[in-house]
Amino acid sequence: MAMEAPAAPHNPAETELTVTSPEQMRELGRRLAKLLRAGDLVMLSGELGAGKTTLTRGLGEGLGVRGAVTSPTFVIARVHPSLGDGPPLVHVDAYRLNGGLDEMEDLDLDVSLTDSVIVVEWGEGKVEELTEDRLQVVIHRAVGDTTDEVRHVTLTGLGERWAGADLSVLAA
Repeated sequence: MAMEAPAAPHNPAETELTVTSPEQMRELGRRLAKLLRAGDLVMLSGELGAGKTTLTRGLGEGLGVRGAVTSPTFVIARVHPSLGDGPPLVHVDAYRLNGGLDEMEDLDLDVSLTDSVIVVEWGEGKVEELTEDRLQVVIHRAVGDTTDEVRHVTLTGLGERWAGADLSVLAA
């Protein structure tokens, strides 16, 4: 079950992958968890049903956190403490937040940012001001086709934290 990566990316802090099943999306999350550390912000974008929560579930498994990772749509944010010595996972669903950074600041994410891995679904245009260093993950799927499980995932590392990072290792 190897994920496919196209030819070498133009920027070493960016890579594109093709994922063909929910299990591969979870595995991508587990692999990505190995690259993450406390202070990392991961922004997930994609249509409803694209696989954002499935990827985050894999991240939680890879980080070794407590609790089932489920969509925090109605609670907005859920904290999953580490079962070991790794960072906790803060999983945020910003879909219903319309006030941008003001509403996000009410969640005190800037306090959690230094000692946690923060994953924000639907965070585009809402959390960029938290830090210049972030990993943007965009998941594309065929719109309207609910039977096709193929997803095209673009990971882009921004800021000094991700400068020179080789995200293509995620395709291995």
